[in-house]
Amino acid sequence: MNSAMIWDDRNASTETIGFQRFYLRSYRCAYLGINQWRPLMTTTTMTKIDRRPFASLGHADHGWLNARHHFSFASYYDPARMGWGAIRVWNDDQIAANSGFPPHPHQDMEIITYVRSGAITHQDSLGNKGRTEAGDVQVMSAGTGVRHAEYNLEPETTTIFQIWIEPSRKGGSPSWGAKPFPKGERSGQFVTLASGFDGDVDALPIRANARVLAATLKAGDSVDYAIDDGRHVYLVPATGAITIGDEAFGARDGAALLGGQTVTITAQEDAEIVLVDSE
Repeated sequence: MNSAMIWDDRNASTETIGFQRFYLRSYRCAYLGINQWRPLMTTTTMTKIDRRPFASLGHADHGWLNARHHFSFASYYDPARMGWGAIRVWNDDQIAANSGFPPHPHQDMEIITYVRSGAITHQDSLGNKGRTEAGDVQVMSAGTGVRHAEYNLEPETTTIFQIWIEPSRKGGSPSWGAKPFPKGERSGQFVTLASGFDGDVDALPIRANARVLAATLKAGDSVDYAIDDGRHVYLVPATGAITIGDEAFGARDGAALLGGQTVTITAQEDAEIVLVDSE
């Protein structure tokens, strides 16, 4: 496969149809059904720290795509895992070499891709093109509507976290951006990668009352994170093992954290952590 195939519907028509059935069904669930879901995730049914073991996540293996779903998505449905705050999707994707997501549409969603290994090549109906490497981030604000393709044009498997956040307002012109974030800058501390707050000038902008952050910790190191009242934090160690308070989390486990607390995150082994703080 080469980059020209991203927009060659003759070559990808079968895959595109399958993709749209798989993803657009989940899109309706993840966004249009939100008013029905929110009551299922009330604070009365959650502890302050809720561990979501990797083995318990939803799973779909399509050959070219091996995906784990932290929240209900496509054929995976769990009424207790319909979203967290404004987060609607957190997928842990392994994309086979020379394959990927053919052109498909989105609307009114903030889509953040954190590349864990390999690289992802983006192209969209706005004319944007870009290749985002491991440790870097790309953000697409779907706004009034955009079509995009995401391909792994590398000779090896690419792994990503793809995170969807509900925007604070609907509409607006769609946009895309990507940025490198050297891991050395986030050693021992959280660095904001994407943000809907004006003061986060170095972060990629999103249209949500949310932040996406990352940190790398050496074994034995700790970092505190304060969660304001009314906020929802979801945290995943991309690599390594950590504890949050007395609770242990392995690589790719999820942690749903309620607001009104400060948590201490300690690396039991070298760890790379991704965190979303939303309404």
